[in-house]
Amino acid sequence: MKKPYRILVLVAVFVGGFYYFTTHHRELGQRNPLSTIVARPTHVEITEAAEPQTFDSEEQTNINVYKKVLPSVVNITSRTVQFDFFYGEVPEEGQGSGFIIDRQGHILTNFHVIANAHQIEVTTSDKKRYRAQVVGVDRVNDLAVIQIHGDGQLDPATLGDSKRLIVGQKVFAIGNPFGLAGTMTRGIISSIRPVRGPNGNYIDEAIQTDAAINPGNSGGPLLNSRGEVVGMNTFILSEAGQSAGLGFAIPINAAKAVLNDLITIGTVRRPTLGVVTLPIGPELAGQMGLAAEHGVLILQVVPGGAAERAGLHGGTERAYLGNTQIMLGGDLIVAVDGEDIQDQQDMAHVMNRHRAGDTVHVTFYRGKRKMEVDIALSERGQQT
Repeated sequence: MKKPYRILVLVAVFVGGFYYFTTHHRELGQRNPLSTIVARPTHVEITEAAEPQTFDSEEQTNINVYKKVLPSVVNITSRTVQFDFFYGEVPEEGQGSGFIIDRQGHILTNFHVIANAHQIEVTTSDKKRYRAQVVGVDRVNDLAVIQIHGDGQLDPATLGDSKRLIVGQKVFAIGNPFGLAGTMTRGIISSIRPVRGPNGNYIDEAIQTDAAINPGNSGGPLLNSRGEVVGMNTFILSEAGQSAGLGFAIPINAAKAVLNDLITIGTVRRPTLGVVTLPIGPELAGQMGLAAEHGVLILQVVPGGAAERAGLHGGTERAYLGNTQIMLGGDLIVAVDGEDIQDQQDMAHVMNRHRAGDTVHVTFYRGKRKMEVDIALSERGQQT
């Protein structure tokens, strides 16, 4: 009997010890081991600011620009339908930005934001949602105007003047990067240069900025320190597809020049002189015996076009430039509206500031004789 009794006692001791050990350590784990040595006050005292927060002049400018412009900036959601070989119609959704330009609900944005959209939804800064319709598009300049029918409380942005922008000037971007509505970034104008966009569209005097611009900012406003729109954020240069310090905006003057056409007729009446030209440099000018070293030589005037109606002459003498046939003897255009013309890009630069029907002042050489004439621009593709 003694042996079984000893075994029973040992089992009881082992069970009791296991119970005590596990219970005791569980309680220690639940307790703060320092609780026995930390003094606990009856209340907590912290140091608080004695006066309301104040802002320096730079911070106040940031705040003022944001408060002024935010009600004008909208988030644009475009829904398109793609076709998949296996699944048929596949809906897709894209995000972009825009800004209200009048109380009738017209909104300026990038064409690529709403391209091929079957449905467009606009969300304002106060979270109201509207169905929008396309009013007019300008694929060449990557511009579009859409419209919402609001409650009459829309707050249009103030459009500034991009002609007087200076490199080094502070600018602000407000938009919806990655769908994060109402985001503002700040930087400077890094450069003003001609640039070709990712869709192949050419932007004359594009505004380059180091203000952070990311996917979703497209179509949003670029602002000066007075909260005036001086450009429209349109694309970035980045291998990673996000801001890398190289953002570009369309100058607002380029948009203002076509707004009336976009809203009233839905497209842009692009102007033209109605000429086919050849850029001339010093070498060609010397070989041809021209009176000026730079300009564009008129090879042909378009029948019924602006240049022909104004009396400008095309070439009459057949010649070859390499393997290309050209016509010599035409007028040499050297300036339009007082601006020197050296190639077709200079001519396009002038045309971008005008609409069909505007009058431009053209300076040209006919042989050795310098002449000037005022020409009413034709509409491209509409010569008779």
